[in-house]
Amino acid sequence: MPKNKNIKSILLIGSGPIVIGQACEFDYSGSQALRSLREDGIETILINSNPATIMTDPTMADHVYLLPLTTKSLIQILKEHPQIDAVLPTMGGQTALNLCIEADEKGIWEDFNVDIIGVDIDAINITEDREQFRELMLKIGVGMAPQATATSYLKGKEIAQEFGFPLVIRASYTLGGAGASFVHKEEDFDELLTRGLEVSPIHEVMIDKALIGWKEYELELLRDKNDNVVIICTIENMDPMGIHTGDSITVAPAMTLSDKTYQKMRDMAIHMMRSIGDFAGGCNVQFAVSPDDEEEIIAIEINPRVSRSSALASKATGYPIAKIAAKLAIGYNLDELLNQITKSTSALFEPTLDYVVVKIPRWNFDKFEGSDRTLGLQMKAVGEVMAIGRSFQEALHKATQSLEIKRNGLGADGKGYTNYDTVIEKLTYASWDRVFVIYDAIAMGIPLSRIHAITKIDMWYLRQYEELFELQKEISTYTIDTLDRELLLEAKQKGYGDRQIAHMLGCLESEVYNKRSELKINRVFKLVDTCAAEFKAQTPYYYSTFESEVETADGEVYVENESVVTDKKKIIVLGSGPNRIGQGIEFDYCCVHGVLASAECGYETIMINCNPETVSTDFDIADKLYFEPVFWEHIYDIIQHEKPEGVIVQLGGQTALKLAEKLEKWGVKIMGTSFKALDLAEDRGSFSNILKEHNIPYPQFDVAETADEALAIADVLDFPILVRPSYVLGGQGMKIVINKKDLEEHVVGLLKSIPGNKLLLDHYLDGAIEAEADAICDGENVYIIGIMEHIEPCGVHSGDSNATLPPFNLGEFVLQQIKDHTKTIALALNTVGLINVQFAVKDDIVYIIEANPRASRTVPFIAKAYKEPYVNYATKVMLGEKKVTDFDFNPQLEGYAIKQPVFSFNKFPNVNKQLGPEMKSTGESILFIDSLKDDQFYDLYARRKMYLSK
Repeated sequence: MPKNKNIKSILLIGSGPIVIGQACEFDYSGSQALRSLREDGIETILINSNPATIMTDPTMADHVYLLPLTTKSLIQILKEHPQIDAVLPTMGGQTALNLCIEADEKGIWEDFNVDIIGVDIDAINITEDREQFRELMLKIGVGMAPQATATSYLKGKEIAQEFGFPLVIRASYTLGGAGASFVHKEEDFDELLTRGLEVSPIHEVMIDKALIGWKEYELELLRDKNDNVVIICTIENMDPMGIHTGDSITVAPAMTLSDKTYQKMRDMAIHMMRSIGDFAGGCNVQFAVSPDDEEEIIAIEINPRVSRSSALASKATGYPIAKIAAKLAIGYNLDELLNQITKSTSALFEPTLDYVVVKIPRWNFDKFEGSDRTLGLQMKAVGEVMAIGRSFQEALHKATQSLEIKRNGLGADGKGYTNYDTVIEKLTYASWDRVFVIYDAIAMGIPLSRIHAITKIDMWYLRQYEELFELQKEISTYTIDTLDRELLLEAKQKGYGDRQIAHMLGCLESEVYNKRSELKINRVFKLVDTCAAEFKAQTPYYYSTFESEVETADGEVYVENESVVTDKKKIIVLGSGPNRIGQGIEFDYCCVHGVLASAECGYETIMINCNPETVSTDFDIADKLYFEPVFWEHIYDIIQHEKPEGVIVQLGGQTALKLAEKLEKWGVKIMGTSFKALDLAEDRGSFSNILKEHNIPYPQFDVAETADEALAIADVLDFPILVRPSYVLGGQGMKIVINKKDLEEHVVGLLKSIPGNKLLLDHYLDGAIEAEADAICDGENVYIIGIMEHIEPCGVHSGDSNATLPPFNLGEFVLQQIKDHTKTIALALNTVGLINVQFAVKDDIVYIIEANPRASRTVPFIAKAYKEPYVNYATKVMLGEKKVTDFDFNPQLEGYAIKQPVFSFNKFPNVNKQLGPEMKSTGESILFIDSLKDDQFYDLYARRKMYLSK
């Protein structure tokens, strides 16, 4: 039992829909906390409005409330569950904390006799109120940058006059750096000051003297009620001060910090945590360090809660911060808890890393036309990747291979910049692709001293880049036949992909693979064990690397591989990589269910993914976790090592699906729907031919591969025309065009960014109603799990539409067509598993827009609304364990469930906010209504055409 025996029932507040600055790291933290509390026999009640996450699955808590995160909802839950003893608000990011504080101010916790655990409200107020925080730091002797608070425009002007430029403006009580900006020139100050004051809920900003070029560090701490403190991880930002940590490339452990300064920083962090309040739980502290020999340390901020970096730190070290923080909140001490990986050392044992971790953010600027793409104090990334390697260079390469932006790693792929002015500009104004541009600058001969002067990135990192380029230069003087083993092994140890080495040598990727196989340069797998192999680890959490052979005294030559292969039958589930618009946390939900269902069928489960924010990369979800890029070379090596029965590609979104062709080609079994069927649905032209064969209506269309062909097709189709590329995600590149000039411009632009693509041109059905259906098919039987009608008209991407389940405005005649077409298409595509079909309804005729024979973005929503584990069922069908007819389907929903998209436009003030065929939302929430007379439904319906753009 927990040390505090009075706590038997806990309310946990989630973080709501995914927005930029607060993403699924908090679903990961919340999910861990829920599991941790249930281990102790505590009843868990969860409030969270996000239907896409595994956190709101009925299996995660004793009671799950998919309600808006408001005090009204809290009162409803507290009335229904008078037994609630405490609330844990630290796992749901800023949203949960703000709601907890609001409820505290309204006296709600007091009214219902509920204790706040895991945090101290006074501590939050001290850390969020920048003036109070500054005063406290100065009182305890911790250095701060020269700064002052402004609560009015006039006061802000006075401070700027006193400090001079450059300056930093930070808004109080905001998330993800909202309202923060770097001000280089006086003429930009007025606008940025006004924005900061408007964004802050208390209309207050802190103005700092800018610490340009200083280095930035983060420490993750845990403390128990006995004041034991453990430092879990030290994270160094490769980017200097001035770029939000969520947009920075970060490295763990810290690489360029002297031991003396590190010890000083540790002491300061512990001193700061103890000074802000008496609470047990997690804490994140950020520091700036001067880039000279003095290494002066200045405090930036402290967050007395599980932070965005906690998920990264947990995955980087194998130490589950949220899980332990939840135990501390209910009264345990660190020395009473076991390290979750070794099971033999205590949780008071600080993790030691014998590898390097690199995190790179993932941006989606292409979705925000006209957005400012330079990086600054306001976070703009929509996701991130993490990679583990034996060196910084290997981890950096693996991280760039994980991003899924059509790059094979740093350099050596023919996609680098070669224009001097472009490179200098991208270095000067920190660009989202600066991680690649540094390499291009070195390749161009720009001296390291100049790159350092512009970027202020530490010379140690720049020299690491330079070494990589020198190696590329050397390898490029060889051919595949003359390259020796030593040089090839060095390239692999430094993270270069087979594709990149093939590019250097002017040969095929397969030739490099064959050569390294012949030379026995094989990937080996190492454990993430929290203790640098000092103790035996119980948890199978692996990363890959390349090692030199070791010869023992008796002449045995070997390379140590820590991943032991069992003789059990195995299934690999491919994850969905970094979150981005169009492919988010919904696929993490699907992957987790896929793993759990495969285990229920008696398989050993293996997860491959590189996203540190998610539950699918938790080390105790699958039997084995490979934290690796979802990149062909890495996956194939794992498959060769593990020899699974097959691979599930349907649950990891477009990322996993794109690898189906390679898997098929190399003879790896795809579980469920075959590659041929997946490809038929993706290729717009072939799919339309199937519809033709089955007499299913579809908008008049044709396929173009050049701008000339597109213009000729336009003469036949009539405008407006919807242009859609093949094999894309989230409606990327889709647009409605209304004349030949628009058409030509768009097609030329598309073919430039996606060369060789087949573009489908449809006649756009103006004013049609859009609907979609999800179904499970076993090749013979089809069960439709849900039909949703979109409130917005056809033309707004399904991910950006408010959608109702069940439909609210479609007659029986139309619904029957939808059911018939869904069944016909599922069988015609030989679907085994899940399928999603999208429709346009005009004049009572149902036209097919597209079909995706995989888990769709809406499956988790339907599963939550109907309280049915559809992904579990679909996985068992894919594995051939069950037929659709074996399940007893029993959907339960009174009234309607509405899927409501959530946007992050506030991060991009000058962007066109109109909606169209390309998806722009970052998350979603679920709204339950009893009837269509509900005011909220009426409001949504009244505004449905407002945002449609062409």
